[in-house]
Amino acid sequence: MSQIHTPKTAAELSDIVLNAGPFRVEGLGSKRNFGHIAEASDTLSLASFAGVDVYEPEELILDAGAATPLSDIEKLLAARSQMLAFDPPDHAHLWGANTQGSLGGMLATGIAGSRRLKMGSVRDHVLGVQGVTGRGEIFKAGARVVKNVTGYDMPKLMAGSFGTLAAMTSVIFKVLPAPETEETIFIPHTDDQQAMRLMSDAMQSPEEVSCAAHLPGEGTCLRLEGTSVSVAARRDRLAALLKNGAEVMPVKQSGKLWARIRDCKVFAHDASRALWRISVAPMQGAAVACSISTKLDSQHYFDWAGGLLWLNTPADEHAAGIVRGAVTQGHAMLYAAPEQLRQTVAFLQPQEAAVAALSRRVKSALDPQAKLNPGRMYRHSIGGV
Repeated sequence: MSQIHTPKTAAELSDIVLNAGPFRVEGLGSKRNFGHIAEASDTLSLASFAGVDVYEPEELILDAGAATPLSDIEKLLAARSQMLAFDPPDHAHLWGANTQGSLGGMLATGIAGSRRLKMGSVRDHVLGVQGVTGRGEIFKAGARVVKNVTGYDMPKLMAGSFGTLAAMTSVIFKVLPAPETEETIFIPHTDDQQAMRLMSDAMQSPEEVSCAAHLPGEGTCLRLEGTSVSVAARRDRLAALLKNGAEVMPVKQSGKLWARIRDCKVFAHDASRALWRISVAPMQGAAVACSISTKLDSQHYFDWAGGLLWLNTPADEHAAGIVRGAVTQGHAMLYAAPEQLRQTVAFLQPQEAAVAALSRRVKSALDPQAKLNPGRMYRHSIGGV
């Protein structure tokens, strides 16, 4: 019979992990349908570990419970004109959830938005973490450190771990000032290859482009952020450099455009189809998209100057094989799909042997009995480790 465990303290959490399991580890449950469902009947709910413990705007530090709603964090930071610089997306609609999710869930999945190109990813901004390992050990690591665990950089390890290494109780993030304003240079009527060149030229320019994306059938988008004087000067220089009949989007229109790109709302999500998130070298993005689109009924667009390809395809194993076959260098993640496909296709790109061996050693050190989210990332039955 399945059971839901709801610890209120780290000591209770440690006791539960030591004496029960395996568990499906959850915060607010928004990412329950993201990837594989953990192979466990009991649920370990971390929902009680919520609330902001320390927010020091002058020091750019935020310390909060892992289950604190991300929307609450963003409102708190916005009131002081600050932000999580890696631009966390809201993809709840892709997984049928009605909440954006939690601060810990954001770290556990490690997904960043369009600003990742300039500001780095989630792991670049996490400073500290507290929680309980699969061994039942209570730990604190990173900023405000009390003790580390087994010599590992725990804050970095948590990024993208999908709750398979530790149950987090609180996290500390570096925050940054939000830009005073923004504008977007929009170049309409560009094809994929033209867009790759435009985005490459823009990113190599000294104009500090913070985001670059291409929407097939619409155009290429280049985002500039900062003070009003700086944005205006860089906008004019960049438009002169590109010489492609560039248009300028003002701040409100620009913000809406980038929210649409970040939150994957460029094309309507059909729950009966598969959505892929593909990371490749930026100049290879167009070639990968072309290779797939000639074989499948698909839609796509590019973020990260071509380095991130969002791809909508039929939800079957044949299509999955074509997608994975086209990504010879990079990472193809099955981001959203019907449960039947997620049961038969690995949602993460299969790891190379050396990386898989390292992953097993880390898992063995922190969760040797596989009590936390077993099968959540990889499954033996479909080529996982």
